[in-house]
Amino acid sequence: MAAESERVDRSSHSMDKSITLPPNEIFRNLENAKRFAIDIGGSLTKLAYYSTVQHKVAKVRSFDHTAKDTEDDPLYEISMQEEILARLHFIKFENAYIETCLDFIKDHLVNTDTKVIKATGGGAHKFKDLIEKKLKLRVDKEDEMTCLIKGCNFVLRNIPHEAFVYVKHADSEFRFQNTHPDIFPYLLINIGSGVSIIKVESEDTFERVGGSSIGGGTFWGLGALLTKTKRFDELLQLASKGQHTSVDMLVKDIYGGSYVSLGLTGDLIASSFGKSATADKEFSKEDMAKSLLHMISNDIGQLACLYARLHNLTRVYFGGFFIRGHPVTMHTITYSINFFTKQVTEPHLTELPSQGEVQALFLRHEGYLGTIGAFLKGAEEDNPNQYSWGENYAGSSGLMSTSPDLNPMQRARSGTFDMLEMDRLERQLVNLPLLQDPSSYIPDTVDLSEDALAREYWLYCFEEALDGVVKRAVASQPDLPEAAERAEKFRHKYLHKLQTLRHQPFAYGSLTVRSLLDTREHCLNEFNFPDPYSKIKQRENDMALKYFQKAVKSLEELSWEQRQFALVRGLLAGNVFDWGAKAVSDVLESDPEFGFEQAKRQLEERPWLIDNYDQWLERLNGPPHKCALFFVDNSGIDIILGVFPFVRELLCRGTEVVLASNSSPALNDVTNNELQILTERIAAMDPVIQSAVKEDRLTLVQSGSSSPCLDLSRLDKVLAGVVRERHTDLVIIEGMGRAIHTNYYALLSCESLKMAVIKNSWLADRLGGKLFSVVFKYEVPLDKKPTTLDHVPVTPS
Repeated sequence: MAAESERVDRSSHSMDKSITLPPNEIFRNLENAKRFAIDIGGSLTKLAYYSTVQHKVAKVRSFDHTAKDTEDDPLYEISMQEEILARLHFIKFENAYIETCLDFIKDHLVNTDTKVIKATGGGAHKFKDLIEKKLKLRVDKEDEMTCLIKGCNFVLRNIPHEAFVYVKHADSEFRFQNTHPDIFPYLLINIGSGVSIIKVESEDTFERVGGSSIGGGTFWGLGALLTKTKRFDELLQLASKGQHTSVDMLVKDIYGGSYVSLGLTGDLIASSFGKSATADKEFSKEDMAKSLLHMISNDIGQLACLYARLHNLTRVYFGGFFIRGHPVTMHTITYSINFFTKQVTEPHLTELPSQGEVQALFLRHEGYLGTIGAFLKGAEEDNPNQYSWGENYAGSSGLMSTSPDLNPMQRARSGTFDMLEMDRLERQLVNLPLLQDPSSYIPDTVDLSEDALAREYWLYCFEEALDGVVKRAVASQPDLPEAAERAEKFRHKYLHKLQTLRHQPFAYGSLTVRSLLDTREHCLNEFNFPDPYSKIKQRENDMALKYFQKAVKSLEELSWEQRQFALVRGLLAGNVFDWGAKAVSDVLESDPEFGFEQAKRQLEERPWLIDNYDQWLERLNGPPHKCALFFVDNSGIDIILGVFPFVRELLCRGTEVVLASNSSPALNDVTNNELQILTERIAAMDPVIQSAVKEDRLTLVQSGSSSPCLDLSRLDKVLAGVVRERHTDLVIIEGMGRAIHTNYYALLSCESLKMAVIKNSWLADRLGGKLFSVVFKYEVPLDKKPTTLDHVPVTPS
C-alpha cells in the first residue's frame, strides 16, 4: 500500500523510459518466471508473476558407524544442496512506467513457456495492444470483482497482520489484527469511482449486496471543480492540510452548543459545506478538499455500517483506489463507522470497538488484491490455495509511512515501485488444536510498534549482534571464497531493514522480537546462508552425547522427589546454551569448555521469578498424562542432557511424547532432521528411549516453523493431526523465544508448562528479575481445575 502522493509530475498517459530497473531489486528472478497476471487501474499498474528460485539448504546425513570405532568421528555430515523454491512476485508501479517495465520484462524473460497473461482492471483494455506487442503474450481478461475477492481471501489467509485498524491519535496508529482461523463471512467495501459493497461467504461465494455512486470518482470530480486540482493525490494532500470546520456547518453553529436531548455534541457536522451558502468569503482549497473528503467518507462509513448490521457482520474491510493508505481517509471512515455503531461523539476517538461490534479494517496489501486474484485464476493447475504461503521480508517493501514529514526519500521511492514477495511453504500450516480460543490468540508478548522504549532497545540489540552473525555465516562455509562477499551483502540488506523499521515499525505488521528474528533469517537465506550455526550445532551435539549415559545414571541414583527437581533444573540449565543470547554467546565464544554443571550454577535459586514448581510436583503425584507435546529449543546440551532425560521420565510414567522441532534451521535450534539422528543414537544407548521409539510412544514431528520463536496458529498440519490422534493433554514449551517472547500469555485448553532461562539483562530487568532468572510457568485451564498461578506483566503498567 505504497504512498503515491509524491509521484513525478507528468501526464498519466506519458511513458517514462528514463528509469533504470535494477534486476536484483525490481522484477527479481524474471529469467525463471512461469506465468503472469496484470491489474491496470487509472494510475497504477500491478504485475504478478510466479517463479522458481534456486537456493541452498543445509542437509544432515548420518554416518554409517557400524563398521569401525566411531569414538572421535562426528555424528553426522553436513552438506549444502540446491533446492527449488516457488515464489510469487507482486510489483506495483505508476502507469507512466508501463512501457519501460514491459521492455525490461521482454529483455529478461528467457525461460518461460507462458502464452497468456491474465488481466483485470479498467486499464486492461486500454493497454491490451501494448502488452501483446511487447510481451508476445495473449491478454486474457478476468472479471474484476472475482479477482478482487480471490485476492482478498488469499492475503487474509496467508499473511498474518494483513488487516489493521487505524487509530489516528493513538501512540501506534496501526493496530494489526490476528489472522482469524475462519476468515468468512466478511463485508468488502470496494471504493473505486463508485462504491461496491460485497458480502463474501466462502472462497467462491460472494454477492454484491449494495453500493453507491458517491465514491472516489465523486471526490476526484467535485474536488477538481472546487480546487482546480486535477491530480487525485494532490487533492488528498490538500485535504490533509485543511480545516473542514471553516466550510462545514456544525451542530454548535445552529444551536450554539450541543443538542443534548439527541445526544449530539457541538463539534459534530450538521451540514457538509453548510457555511458556503451563507458565508460571504473565499474558502481555501485545503478546507474545501477536507470538507469534501469528510462528506464522502462519512457517507461511505454510514452505508458500510448499515449493510454490516443488515447482514449481521462485524468484519468490514475497505479497499479500492480511494483509500491509498491515506491517514485522513482512513481516519474519517473509521470515525464514521465508530460513530454509527456506538454513537460515540468525541471528536478525538482513540478507543477500539469492543468484541462483536463493527470494525473498519484496512489491508496492508490492498493495492494488490486484483492482480493476486487474476494470478490465482491463471494458476488452477498448481492450485496455490492448497499450500500455505509466507511473506518474504527480504524481498517485500512493507507498508510505507503515510506521514509527509517522515522519511521523504523513502516515500518518493515507494511512490515509484512497491514489492511484495511470497514463498510457498513446504507444508500446510494450521492452528494448534489445543488453543483455547484461536480467534483471540496472539503469539507475541510485546508489540514493539507500541512500545518505543522496547523497540529502540531491540533494534539496537540486533544491530550490535550483526558482526557476530556475519562472522558465523562466513565460518559456516569455509570452502566457499565468495562467502565473505555474500555475508557483507547480507549485512547491508539487514541493516537497511532495521533502519526502515526504526522509522516505520509497522512496515510488516506488528513489530516484534519474532519478526526481527524472522527478517534476519529471510535475509540470510537470500544470500545463501541457510544454517550459519550448522558446525557449532554438530560440535555441541557430538560433545553432549558423550555425557548422556552418565547424566541418566546420576539421575537414577536419586530419590523420586529429588529426581523430579534435578530433571527440571537440568532442563533449565540446558536451555542456557543459546547462541541467540549475547550474554551466553560471549561466554561460549571465550570458553568453549563451559559445561552443563557450570550452567546449573548460573541458575537462579528458588523461589524463581515465576515459580509453579510445587504445583507441578503435586500434579506428578497424580495419574500420568496421556500424551505430552514438547516444543524443543536448542541443539547440544539443551536437547541431549536437558530435554531427553525429562522426556525419558515422562515415558517411564506411561506418558506418550511428541517432540516438535523446527522444520528448517534458525540460530542453534535443533531441526527435525538433526533430531532424528540424535534420537537414533540415544536409542542405541538407552533401552527406555529405544523401546519408546519402537512402540511409537516417542514420536518426532516437525513443527512447520523456521523461527527461534513459535506461532501456534501456523503449525504443520501433520503435527495438528498427531495432537488430535494422541489426545494430547500436556503442552511443554521451552526456551526464551518460544515461552517468553512468544506464548507467554497463550491460553491452552489443556495443561501447559512454559520453561525458560532469561538470558538477556534488559528483559530480565523488565520482568523484575536478573540475568539467568527462571520462568517455570505451569498452567491448568480454569474449566479443568481451579488454580492460582503467579503472574508477572511483561510490559510496564
